[in-house]
Amino acid sequence: METAATAALAKRIGTVIKRASKNRASAWWYSPHMAAASRAIAERLPLADLILEVRDARVPLSSEYELLKRHPSPSRRIVVLNKMDLANSSRTKFLNFLQAKVRKLKKMDNSSSTAAIMLVGIPNTGKSALANSLHKIGRISAAEKGKLKHAAVSSQPCETKDISSLKIASNPNVYVLDTPGVLPPAICDFETSSKLALIGTIRDSLAGEKQLAQFFLSILDSGKEYEQWAKLSTAGSGTLSVDFREEYSGSSEIETRRKRQYPSDHTQDFIVQDVRRILYESISSAQIDARRRKDVLRLVEFQLAALREAFRIPSELGEEDACIRVSEKLLNLYRTGRLGHFTLDDIPKDIDLHGTS
Repeated sequence: METAATAALAKRIGTVIKRASKNRASAWWYSPHMAAASRAIAERLPLADLILEVRDARVPLSSEYELLKRHPSPSRRIVVLNKMDLANSSRTKFLNFLQAKVRKLKKMDNSSSTAAIMLVGIPNTGKSALANSLHKIGRISAAEKGKLKHAAVSSQPCETKDISSLKIASNPNVYVLDTPGVLPPAICDFETSSKLALIGTIRDSLAGEKQLAQFFLSILDSGKEYEQWAKLSTAGSGTLSVDFREEYSGSSEIETRRKRQYPSDHTQDFIVQDVRRILYESISSAQIDARRRKDVLRLVEFQLAALREAFRIPSELGEEDACIRVSEKLLNLYRTGRLGHFTLDDIPKDIDLHGTS
């Protein structure tokens, strides 16, 4: 459910991104590299036997690949919803499905035995990771020897610079072409651009880590995802209790030593649990009206301040630096699924979307 606060934050982020997308001098945006990649992909699209459009399952509509709108080929196009944590068995089924699809197309075209599958999509949807997985499974299934190739994988957007080829199957020989992620030259829709920024498609430094963290918290605060953390609450009376000194009580000596040794590693389970507890207690005790923008924004600011201790942010850091550090860690936990699973797009009931990854 979108609240007034969420809409206001989305507009703020979207305004910054819209301004940057129109700024030709902005190196991070539609750079010469991205423009060249877009032209190279457009030239190769008609030559591909199959096109896999990789989208992010959290934003299955907002992560649509703009370039394919000018190259309609529904019979050769498959939309893949990535980042849904497929098991290896599911990926193997997916590879078998692709091979069957290629065989069918080759039979219809009466063409050569070698086929090319093109992976396309916006930045950071997991195209390279999917290509590597299919390549590894394909080589194992075919019992082929030799060194495995790897497409570069990064949590940062726009790290794939060139089109690379990986063999994923034999009989027929099938190669997957991993391509750089490409954004449209301009994004004018506030809602779309803010969602893409939140999931990490666009570098955080553009919209600002604090603004993105505020946006995420406004979504969390107006939903029900936080209710699954009720068992973590230490506030039996329903009032907020933020006391982290108790964390070491009841722990083994080894566990306690480990916690003290790596206090800045926010991915440790005990820190994640503290973060969840803080968020649960703050939302449940605040009893805000999600329709009131000021109530939500006030809660968001309280949460960012309370999470400093949960993330073990050094007290000597200045106010702004501490807030940015909290925001960076919070965004990382959200993007890695440690704070729940969110579908940010409103999916029409007449659209059937099935994830493959």
